[in-house]
Amino acid sequence: MSENCTHDCGSCSQDCAERDFRKAPHELSKIKKVIGVVSGKGGVGKSLTTALLAVTAQRNGLQAAIMDADITGPSIPKMFGIKERATGTDLGILPVKSKTGIEVMSMNVLLEEDTEPVIWRGPVIAGTVLQFWTDVIWNDVDFMFVDMPPGTGDVPLSIYQSVPLDGIVIVTSPQELVSMIVKKAAAMAEKMNVPILGVVENMSYVVCPDCGRTIEVFGKSRLEEVAKEYGVQNIARIPFDAALSACCDRGLIELFEGDYLKEFFEKLEK
Repeated sequence: MSENCTHDCGSCSQDCAERDFRKAPHELSKIKKVIGVVSGKGGVGKSLTTALLAVTAQRNGLQAAIMDADITGPSIPKMFGIKERATGTDLGILPVKSKTGIEVMSMNVLLEEDTEPVIWRGPVIAGTVLQFWTDVIWNDVDFMFVDMPPGTGDVPLSIYQSVPLDGIVIVTSPQELVSMIVKKAAAMAEKMNVPILGVVENMSYVVCPDCGRTIEVFGKSRLEEVAKEYGVQNIARIPFDAALSACCDRGLIELFEGDYLKEFFEKLEK
């Protein structure tokens, strides 16, 4: 930081660690906590974890919201069975509400067809995500969960810099390769000074329907090891569960009776 710094970052051209790029939400929005759900790669269950956290928060009597920042691969509306399209007024964009009242904003509630591809370059995608934050009117939200795109590229960086995240939840799976990539996501969070609030391991195990024995399909879990490395004590495991998969496919995740993330969320809330 320069000795002559005026702390007016908007007119400053210096590359300074003290600069604050965070954007204010819509003036009519009321958001208490913002939690990013991240992973180092795709396909590990980041959107599933985001959805389950929102459902758990809603069941605990809190108002939950999901900002689906995975613009090119949005899957949140499908899990909640949302077919409505987002609407707006002269004041701003209104999020769509799920059956239990969870507020959702996703690219798929703006497109005419769910299967229509979004073929945009990084800066345009990043700009759209920021509009979800600045132009959408979020109503009295206790916990907003941001379903982040995988990796450490343009869009995750824009979110880290522009959205005031209270912390992140890292999603992983048991494979050694995934654990290595997760460390990249954790290192990025550390560089951006965003605390890691917990680690969730998806596809952690399967329970034998005949004998009830727990089988670690991908080998021994390294969840505790990865979490310990970053000083994280709040961990949870989500197994292979046919009932959970069926609820997601049918858009009925809010009816899923499992509570895999209940204790995890209550620790996160504290």
